Amino acid sequence: MSEKLPLVLASGSPRRLALLQQIGIEPDYLLPTDIDETPDRGESPRALAMRLAREKAAAARLMVDRDPDKKEALILGSDTVVSVGRRILPKPESTEQAEACLALLSGRVHRVYTGLCVNTPKGQNRTKLVETRVRFRRLSKQDMANYLASGEWRGKAGGYAIQGLAGSFVARVIGSYSSVVGLPLYETANLLQGNGYNTQATWVQAGVPA
Repeated sequence: MSEKLPLVLASGSPRRLALLQQIGIEPDYLLPTDIDETPDRGESPRALAMRLAREKAAAARLMVDRDPDKKEALILGSDTVVSVGRRILPKPESTEQAEACLALLSGRVHRVYTGLCVNTPKGQNRTKLVETRVRFRRLSKQDMANYLASGEWRGKAGGYAIQGLAGSFVARVIGSYSSVVGLPLYETANLLQGNGYNTQATWVQAGVPA
């Protein structure tokens, strides 16, 4: 595997970048994409997560192909969708939206789907869908009021951040915790490594024992 294979993260999410850095992966380029994330009519949550991951990777590929220095890069696209049954929860931008999300999640099990897509320099897509089940404890009115006042929910899938204050609401996680944060690390590393990217190239330099 080449240690110099460039990697593009098709996201502006600081959470996804921090997760990659946690396992020693530093993308060479960050290319946030601007795509419509509105679900298609009748589209399931898992299908939406996978479609958006592919579309983000494809949009980044169009940008990368205009730059000779980046054309040989692998592109990583990802999207996370939170659902209760077949109902897809938004990424709230208003208190009313966030409150509706919390009311739905309270005392219930919901599913978090993260779609991954690695686009190769030859234009091939390698994909993976990760499903995680999360159970919230029953939330009181005060719980919800305090969380809404924190503002942490803004722009987060499902209206909460498991790695933040809302971690105190989570009674159980079955699946990938890092996927709920924004990127399933085990599956991401496997997908990248399977496509020629050395995910451990920086470990020795970082002082991690061989």
